[in-house]
Amino acid sequence: MTPLDQAHAAMAGGREADALRFYRVLADATLFLLLEHEGTGERINPKVFDLPDGPVLLAFDSEDRMAEFGQGTFGQGAFGQGAMPYAALPGRIVAQHLAGKGVALGLNFGSGSASETLLPPEAMSWLAEMLEQVPDAVEARAEVFSAPSALPGVLDTALRETLAAAAGLARAAVLVGVRYAGGGRGHVLAIVDAHPGAQDALARAVGETLVFSGVEAGVIDVTFVAAADKALAQMQRFGRVFEIPEPEMPARPAPAAPGMDPDRPPRLR
Repeated sequence: MTPLDQAHAAMAGGREADALRFYRVLADATLFLLLEHEGTGERINPKVFDLPDGPVLLAFDSEDRMAEFGQGTFGQGAFGQGAMPYAALPGRIVAQHLAGKGVALGLNFGSGSASETLLPPEAMSWLAEMLEQVPDAVEARAEVFSAPSALPGVLDTALRETLAAAAGLARAAVLVGVRYAGGGRGHVLAIVDAHPGAQDALARAVGETLVFSGVEAGVIDVTFVAAADKALAQMQRFGRVFEIPEPEMPARPAPAAPGMDPDRPPRLR
């Protein structure tokens, strides 16, 4: 089962936390979105299927599942015997494109998988709205560090998954209790040796983790420290360390799939 299969199957229990986790996994997943034709330049044109419930875009969480769909009766009827044009996009980009368009997302159609489902337009608009929540930038001086409070299990798991996905963007992270100048108390997640160009993305990712874990915003602040920072030693003394893995180096560079070049994001029509 893929991560999306597991997350969608967990929703059967009816817990809100499991539903939130599914949408977080969907936002982070690479989706193979079917196109009307091959993209030209930076523009791609998703293929719209007019189904009885309304217009739908189709996307898959693996190339194998996309290929299986193409071999089926419906897929061959839509594309004939030719190769299906597609773009590989983060789920968050697909959601932002669909927001307010009145178009649903058909996920893993024809795969028979646990995550084969139709996500209505309202769900995609909600997901896009959740993803637009940007952490506020604040300045506060920490006076005292302490051991962090126990995290809810769902948040602990989500933080580990988020930081594991940041391979190569930072060295580690430390969660610690903090008392600020002026008396304010809370928790801070210190991200160690973050790549300067990745700091905003990392802060946003942690913020999304809080939102999709059902935890109130502001429960955990985010800061960035260098490994040589004296404060880091104090944090490590009391805090909880999350290791961030080194990126796996491919044997040889593979060509980027359409839509996956971060320096040239696609423009969906």
